[in-house]
Amino acid sequence: MEFERIADIKRLNFIIKTLQQYLPQGAEVLDVGCGNGVISRSLGANGFNVKGIDISEKTIAKAKSLNTFSNVSFEVCSAEQLVASGKKYHAVICSEVLEHLNEPGKLLQTLHETIHDSGVLIVTVPNGNGPRELFVTRPVISLSKKNNWLWKVIQKIKSALGYKGTTAQSDADDLTHIQFFTRKTLNQLAQNNRFSIIRYGKTNFIEDVFPFSFLTKRFKFLQKWDCALAELLPYSFTGGFVTVWTKNH
Repeated sequence: MEFERIADIKRLNFIIKTLQQYLPQGAEVLDVGCGNGVISRSLGANGFNVKGIDISEKTIAKAKSLNTFSNVSFEVCSAEQLVASGKKYHAVICSEVLEHLNEPGKLLQTLHETIHDSGVLIVTVPNGNGPRELFVTRPVISLSKKNNWLWKVIQKIKSALGYKGTTAQSDADDLTHIQFFTRKTLNQLAQNNRFSIIRYGKTNFIEDVFPFSFLTKRFKFLQKWDCALAELLPYSFTGGFVTVWTKNH
């Protein structure tokens, strides 16, 4: 499955344009937490040499089964194992990963060792105070912990409406958000781990919030409108942050 949502395509285009701007000819890209490999394959289609890694055997198996590019490879591997190998990359992508980690700083410390000194780290995360996290993700997590009758009813309704609990990017068994980042906390996280964020971008606004999501899922023009609206609003209203990081020395 490739990206179909306009917000996902917008995020992917941000990654591609950043790599085109910063990478030298023949550069190698690492996609950390690559999931089903949709970003890696899209980059491969654009001529980049990409290695996708994930600790989930399930998602890597799917990524390999879908891959048709000789310049793209996938491996069940942790970032720590890569550091031990001494391999370095010109760019590392960490897309929709940090929000799932108990200690995101540990991964960032590892990635710092994996990137060439002149390289870049591309990080995308949900806006922890954005519409989706406030009105969907946090309430759902709260209800799921209670596992009461209301949660079971919501699960049945979501299933009937076609919501599967997975994404185009990952079929991992647990996609729960643990971290909720703001621009301030994301900047602090970068600084604490010897990075500087040199560019911020926005994704969408309210398309992921029910009942809007029920309509935007079916009508692409509403998704385009929502993504365009996000560009006009303050950063606090965006559904997600797309960012470029460089190493501090």
